[in-house]
Amino acid sequence: MLLTGISTTESYLQFITVLILFVFVLGITYATTKWIAGYQKNKMASGNLEVIETLRITGNKYVQIVRAGNKYLVIAIGKDEIHMLSELSEEEIAVWEKQPSEVNFGNILDKIKKQNGKDND
Repeated sequence: MLLTGISTTESYLQFITVLILFVFVLGITYATTKWIAGYQKNKMASGNLEVIETLRITGNKYVQIVRAGNKYLVIAIGKDEIHMLSELSEEEIAVWEKQPSEVNFGNILDKIKKQNGKDND
């Protein structure tokens, strides 16, 4: 009886230790990722070049609107090549501010439950 109590206590202590280590490593990973992202953003920042919008056409082909100085260019990017398609004026550009969408896990879960419920019937 006493041995099972000791092993249970040791199991709980091991679990708590592993949980604390996991949270610690997760926190360090998060902080490091944020720091590297900020470092790269500052290092790569340029006042003259900016990608305004990107549209994926196929797996490795894109169309981008790029601001180069005061000009806006539409370019096509492929695997091994880049082609300028046209130049746009500033009035032709509609810059959309991305607003964070509220994602509610409960709504997504309910939606999946409804879909699965319909499939089973």
